[in-house]
Amino acid sequence: MTTYTGNVSPGGTPDTRELSHLIITKVAVDPQMSNNCYVLRCRATDEQVLIDAADDAQALLNLLGAAGATKVITTHQHWDHHRALKAVAEATGAVVVAGEPDADAITEQTEVTVDDRVEHGDVIEFGKVRLEVIRITGHTPGSIVLKYDDPDGTPHLWTGDSLFPGGVGNTFGDADAFVSLINDVEERIFGTLPDETWFYPGHGNDSQLGAERPHLAEWRERGW
Repeated sequence: MTTYTGNVSPGGTPDTRELSHLIITKVAVDPQMSNNCYVLRCRATDEQVLIDAADDAQALLNLLGAAGATKVITTHQHWDHHRALKAVAEATGAVVVAGEPDADAITEQTEVTVDDRVEHGDVIEFGKVRLEVIRITGHTPGSIVLKYDDPDGTPHLWTGDSLFPGGVGNTFGDADAFVSLINDVEERIFGTLPDETWFYPGHGNDSQLGAERPHLAEWRERGW
């Protein structure tokens, strides 16, 4: 079996990781923005959700296949993460999920109603899989991170644009937003989860918290 690396590129082959109860497929779309999209499939029921319908609706629908998606989760309101949301939601009939403070902006930009406006600590369920919502304020007001506690392994996080290998997300020169972002990332992610936790960002390669933890003070000091 091919080892999962998480290294994907737009137009390239998706990469799939098989856990005991969950199958994760990562694909990149749009050569300019290179957004990551993730299909999560419950092994017990074959129910699927899509994280960030970023672009190229047909590629995402092909990846979902006949099973479709029961939910589409948008990590935050920025345009590059939901360009295919309308087409995918209409084709699948999926429940549309997003963080409460970003929901209105997503609807305004996509003309798609957010059915499930989630808050920090809420749980998103599909099949026998549970994803916990972690609210991270700073990159946008309502960015969310999704946590899966693998009962037979380590935690897994989908971090959108709030956390990447090498730093937190862009706060566009807003010092207060940066402080909010680094505080939330430090307290709600690094402060509660072990080094073995694997995280999957909205762009680029994956990483583990242990590889990033030694650099938290450096990130705070540099201000980005």
